[in-house]
Amino acid sequence: MKKAILGTKLGMTQLFGEDGVLIPVTVIQAGPCRVIQKKTVENDGYDAVQVGFLEKKEKHTTKPLQGHFKKAGTGYMKYLKEFKLENAAEMNVGDEIKADIFAEGDVVDVTGISKGKGYAGTIKRWGTHRGPMTHGSGYHRGPGSMGACSSPSRVMKGKKLAGHLGVEKVTIQNLSVVKLDAENNILAIRGAVPGPKGGLLVIKNSVKAR
Repeated sequence: MKKAILGTKLGMTQLFGEDGVLIPVTVIQAGPCRVIQKKTVENDGYDAVQVGFLEKKEKHTTKPLQGHFKKAGTGYMKYLKEFKLENAAEMNVGDEIKADIFAEGDVVDVTGISKGKGYAGTIKRWGTHRGPMTHGSGYHRGPGSMGACSSPSRVMKGKKLAGHLGVEKVTIQNLSVVKLDAENNILAIRGAVPGPKGGLLVIKNSVKAR
């Protein structure tokens, strides 16, 4: 069954498995998420639920969204996300989705926005080689040849150049849930996940799990 929840990255730590092997884990505050709106086949052509995560104040909410939340009667939420869950038809507005939809040993995919690194050169951004550092070379960290001078007389599309690095949607697949604290809605997931501390994450059951 499709399972999904919103969460925030709390940071990384380490746990020890039953065999004594050290396991690096990312600690995630997963939920609770509240169902804000229900999509149905009759009204929308498909079954899905819109969920909200993390409460916020009314003064920080736009007027259109204030009306949206007041209709649902669920309070104002910071993040909204729509999930096509297999049991969406059984859920109702106001229902909560908690971290206990997952269990220890489950394999999940985690999606987040990667850390922003600002303006970066080609070596940092694309991993290109630098120029020679000896024999009088004056070309060290440039982007390299820009192409032929006569034809086509322009920089070809796809040329790896310097520019903005990071702040991209990144998904890490097949990460296992090492520990679950259902009471506090905490997941400890093996390995690293995208984004900074406090960043929004989407945790779903893996699409490629064996």
